Order: sequence, then C-alpha cells, then structure tokens
Amino acid sequence: MQRALALARHGEALAGPNPMVGAVLVRRGRVIGEGFHTYDGLRHAEIIALEAAGDAARGATLYVNLEPCCHSGRTGPCTRALIDARVARVVAAMPDPNPAVAGRGLRQLRAAGIEVVSGVLAGEARRLNEAFATWITARRPFVTLKSALTLDGSLVLPRAHNARRPHWITSPASRAEVQRMRHASDALLTGIGTVLADDPLLTDRTRLPRRRRLLRVILDSRLRLSPRSQIVSTAENDVLVFTSATVSSKRAQALRRAGVEIFECDASGKGRSRVDLRAVLAELARRDILSVLLEAGATLNQAALAAGLVDKVRLFYAPILAGSAIPNHSEVAAAGRSRLQALSDLRIARFGPDFTVEGYLSDVHRNR
Repeated sequence: MQRALALARHGEALAGPNPMVGAVLVRRGRVIGEGFHTYDGLRHAEIIALEAAGDAARGATLYVNLEPCCHSGRTGPCTRALIDARVARVVAAMPDPNPAVAGRGLRQLRAAGIEVVSGVLAGEARRLNEAFATWITARRPFVTLKSALTLDGSLVLPRAHNARRPHWITSPASRAEVQRMRHASDALLTGIGTVLADDPLLTDRTRLPRRRRLLRVILDSRLRLSPRSQIVSTAENDVLVFTSATVSSKRAQALRRAGVEIFECDASGKGRSRVDLRAVLAELARRDILSVLLEAGATLNQAALAAGLVDKVRLFYAPILAGSAIPNHSEVAAAGRSRLQALSDLRIARFGPDFTVEGYLSDVHRNR
C-alpha cells in the first residue's frame, strides 16, 4: 500500500479534477504490474497495472489507495476489468468519496467472489485526496491557509533603509516547501493589498510537470491592480481577478489586453465593500479547481477564517523577533478574538532553521 500511495503522488498536478490513484498488483510476493493515473493519460491506475501484468493478474492481489470505480465515465468501470482478469483479492485504502461510487465498487467486487480488504493506511490515503473529497462532496475547493510569521507573530519585517521590499521572514528551505505547496495546488488566492505591497509573481517555480498552470486569483473589489505589476506582465491565461467594480472601465480593458480575466462578483461585508468569498470559491469549483492555497495578509485571512472557509492551516515560523517595529501585523487573523478555533491532527516539521505548524479546521471525511 505504501508503494501504491507513492505511485499515486506521481499524479500530483496531473490527475485533477480526478483523484490521485496508484495501483500495485502482487502475485506470490512479487510485483507483476503497477501504475498511476493522470487525467490526460485517461487510463486508471488499475487498468495500467492489469495491462502490465497480463495473464499473470489471475489470482493476484491488487493494492490501491482508492476504491476502484464501478461506473462508466471517460473510461469503463475498473471493477469490471478486475473481475474479468480474475484478480483474487483487492486491498483498498479507503472508499471513494464520489457519490457515484461510495462503497458500491467494493460491494461489486465482493459479489463477484473477490476478497476485499479496506482501511489499510486509510489516514494517509485520506490526506492525499482531501481536495478531491471536498470538491466532489461539498462542490467547493479545499482551502489551505499558508502564512509566514516571526516568533512574536508578525507577518512582515521592517524595511531596510532604501529597500523597495520587506526582507524574507523565512529561510530558503521554507520557501522551497512553499513552492512545493503551490505545485500541489490548483489555484493560489490572495488579496489586492498583498499585490500592491509586494508586487509578487505568485507562480509555481518547481519546474515539475503540471496539467494546468497554477491559477493566480486576486480579490480586488475596486480593481486597483496595475497593468504594470509583475503578476500582470507574466499573465498567460492564468490570472483571474474577482471584483465588484465596473468591468468596462479603461483599467479593466487594459488588464484584459494583458491576458487577465476579470470576473464581476457580488460584494459582501460592511458597506458591501468586499468580494464575496463564498461566491469566489463556488466559481472556482465550477472551473474544476479542487485546491486553493491562500497566501494573503491578515485582513483576507481573517475574512476566510470567520466565514468558515479554511480547511487546513499551515504556519511557517522563523526564529526571529520583529518586536514593536511592526504595529498591527501581529495576527494571522483576528477571527480568534470572538471565537477560538482549535486545530486537529496537528503536525510539526522543520525546514532549515524554521518550523511549521499544520492542522485542520474541518474534516471532509467525517462520517464516511
């Protein structure tokens, strides 16, 4: 099963909007076929493994991190292929959260006389496809809030004399991990305040293959995004701006000419001055965006947390102190002032001199 999970990870940024799946066929203690799914490759992992094994698949055991599908879509049902190949045993890490499958595949295999075992390394399998599970059941993307902080909670550091931008808070090792997080995400979401302050690129710079470019999403209620910003100058149909401003303005026309898509969205918040976050996520889900990485400042973080739209939090802490030089930047989000939000399944890891704290605010797999 560990090998099946490792194979499934090869589908990162390549399988969506389908889940990441790896399959390993074993007979008499020897691997006779294996495979992983990519969306453009069409074939499911189980089919690739069966084709590699050929006639040797008869009497073999299949290890797969997700329940084999039992319905026809872009491909035929994997359960039928496994039954026809006379596989003797199927070990699945977890049921498919897709309502079109949801345990029916395993029942179909049992009815055909195949031994079925479920739940092996289920926790790791659920984490691997948490974005797919959220999208297929709740019809919204899985949202991870990422932030870099000093030990005393500052989001920014003082600017050096004559410096155009703030110093990096975290180490190169942490920034490399953030790039990996971007690669694993379908979209990156930020606010116009971050873009105006830092003029970032917000790209996936891992150079790893991906089926679709990382979608760079900006919430900009008054459409203040400059056509001369880095994110606009590098746009290749991968920048999407949500605004409640007039989309026929001269600035909107200039942004469109530069390759930026502008989506007019309902406003919310006090005075209806903010873009409606729920509407944003609904539109992203409609575009087959399964996972969103929220890289923003305290204001947008607070809004997302207060609205209950954050599923996972990952905080990168650097072993430095900002002290009192940076007022009003000491919170990832102020939502905790009125309601404490406890993280579950807490994990801590080191990246160079920094450490990360990761935890969940929701569990899409609950009661499944």
